Amino acid sequence: MSALAAGLAAMALPAASFAQDLTRPLPDAPISPLPPAAPPSTDPNEIPIAFAADKVEYAQNSEKVTATGNVVLRRDDQSVRSDVVTWDRNTGQILATGNVRMIDENGNQLFTDRVELTDELKTGAMENLLIALRQGGRLAAVQGRRIENGNVILNKAAYTGCAVEDSDGCPKKPSWRVTASQVVYDDAAERISFRNARLEMFDFIKLPLPGLRISTSGGSVGGFLVPDFRTSPSNGLELSGSYYWQIDKNRDLTATAYVYSKVAPMVSGQYRALTSKGAYQITGYATSSSRIPITGNNPDASRSFRGYIFANGKFQLDPNWSVTASIRRTTDRTFLRRYYINRDDRLRSVVDVERIDPKSYLSISGWATQTMRAGVDQGQVPVALPLIDYRRRFDDPLLGGKLEAQLNTLAISRSQGQDTQRAFAKAQWSLRKLTGMGQEVTFTGLVRGDVYHSSDNDLTLTDLYRGQAGWKTRGIATAAVDVRWPMVGTIFGGTQVLTPRVQLVATPRVPNLSIPNEDSRAIDLEDSNLFALNRFPGYDRIEDGVRFTYGADWQFERPRWRIKANIGQSIRLGNRESILPDGTGLSSKTSDIVGRTEVRYRDWIAVTHRYRIDKDTFAVRRNELDATLGNTKTYAEIGYTKLNRDINAVEDLRDREELRFAGRASFFQYWSIFGSSVVNLTSRSQDPIYGSDGFQPLRTRIGAAYSDDCLEVALTWRRDYQATGDARSGNSFQIYFALKNIGFK
Repeated sequence: MSALAAGLAAMALPAASFAQDLTRPLPDAPISPLPPAAPPSTDPNEIPIAFAADKVEYAQNSEKVTATGNVVLRRDDQSVRSDVVTWDRNTGQILATGNVRMIDENGNQLFTDRVELTDELKTGAMENLLIALRQGGRLAAVQGRRIENGNVILNKAAYTGCAVEDSDGCPKKPSWRVTASQVVYDDAAERISFRNARLEMFDFIKLPLPGLRISTSGGSVGGFLVPDFRTSPSNGLELSGSYYWQIDKNRDLTATAYVYSKVAPMVSGQYRALTSKGAYQITGYATSSSRIPITGNNPDASRSFRGYIFANGKFQLDPNWSVTASIRRTTDRTFLRRYYINRDDRLRSVVDVERIDPKSYLSISGWATQTMRAGVDQGQVPVALPLIDYRRRFDDPLLGGKLEAQLNTLAISRSQGQDTQRAFAKAQWSLRKLTGMGQEVTFTGLVRGDVYHSSDNDLTLTDLYRGQAGWKTRGIATAAVDVRWPMVGTIFGGTQVLTPRVQLVATPRVPNLSIPNEDSRAIDLEDSNLFALNRFPGYDRIEDGVRFTYGADWQFERPRWRIKANIGQSIRLGNRESILPDGTGLSSKTSDIVGRTEVRYRDWIAVTHRYRIDKDTFAVRRNELDATLGNTKTYAEIGYTKLNRDINAVEDLRDREELRFAGRASFFQYWSIFGSSVVNLTSRSQDPIYGSDGFQPLRTRIGAAYSDDCLEVALTWRRDYQATGDARSGNSFQIYFALKNIGFK
């Protein structure tokens, strides 16, 4: 047995002395001094033991060798240190006594007063032992012995995964420990099994832990995980328990059963695997229950199968080629919300084959989306297959710039909607130069040719998105020059960088409205796209004409502080009517004013403000604020969004106003209270369809938690104000409980 096994046997102490033994201060330094190398063995299968001691005596009559004074034995990665070591040459037994410390090949440490060892430094009988496991945790026992199969049996044992010292090095009582009448240490399997185990928390909560096992090598061990408790208006009282099975070192399976007071039970499973080429996982849920349609209130008369599957993975086939895939599908739109799996409003399944090298990129992909939103027809949701994108970079041998060529094709189909196919070829050249005065000048030239085909265009509800049915072609050419002039100086005891920026972009007239719009719908002027060559988000719409854009970036830094800000506006130099809807900030000849400000003070304050101001009335059309105050233990996160664009013709650009809050307050070192809330502030005058009365809470969560280095306990109350089918509104409660090294989640 290794040093760990020895430690296990010796850690058993009477129940009254468990805690005292577990909290004993232990040395961290390696055993020293290192003994000189042992003479080579004549037996190739035998590993010699090197040793060092202050004094060595040999009793010829009894054939015993006694080493005293800081004795150190070493065999490969195992080592032993004690005050006295006696070796019986007749039996091969080694007896170490007095301040014994053993370290096994896995880094686990054993501390005891007396231990019997074999000539392979395997332990035999032990008394009063304490073991410090490499992955964290301590185990103590009164006595231990080795049985014939090599396992070590420890009697009256105690284990804890908690630290026994605080951050200042002062002794700290563990918040929990596990006591057991017997512990079995399997040296070959590197596993410890507890019999008649009982969990004791804060000296008064005692719970049975049947079948408890832990690893001594830091790896995973199969067994039952800590159960979860929850109550919800849809399902009633919920109890869930999981069993973890480590199939192999690179594969595992977790099976979970859910029992409810109002509905039928549910099961789920997650399989994970790591291969030589990559990793993947498969998760599935299954149950049988009646459902309420998302657009009605009457449940189905009969039960039906309901479930969800989520699988994803990535494989690196060679240094260049890789495959990424994800599958997400569910039986109906309310299953995920009703059973608190997630609140996603759409599930996307994707497969993507990529090839990347220093000069080129190739992607062959496809995706399909399942909508979870009420009022959206699944037949109108597109499926994209295939989507092929190829790009290659070339060096410009004439002017020294960079040239990039791109080929792209996309096929979109809908079961009850418009189908569109697209292909284009593009070439873009860019050249960056620095002037003698420090200006950074970038020249860009772009040409592109498009081919489109579409059918069933009349099934698209928004006229601006339809385009004309049949085959359509389009040619695009863009030229641009962009100038930045960074100016560095000092101010307010820090450093500032002011960077004025101007850009001129010219694109001849493009037949936009005859082309279907699949990927350029959510257009809105922002600080992030102010200087983009095309402010539309995709390829289907092109911002043509000649425009001049100007703005400035400012950055200030001093110790503990950092401030970044930008602001800008653009002007179209032509008089042709724009295809951009009113309210996007780009429809007029002069655009709205957009900007962004970021303020950070150490890790305590982080504030980001984005805005768009109407050029005529100075009304705030876009107002977004995200602020984080505090540290990792006590903090507040505040988010506010108001989109006041007055766009009624396009569904993707409706007005919204929302407030978000999340925070946590810590007290008494390990305790905290936390909460979060999302409130819809949109009024009916802003959005008659989805608007509220101006204050409509959507979700609220409040809870209390205890968390130290080895224990987490939390009680959470949550209220959902909006019902969707059989995902009912109302209150839910959840109890979370986790232990370090024992079913820790």
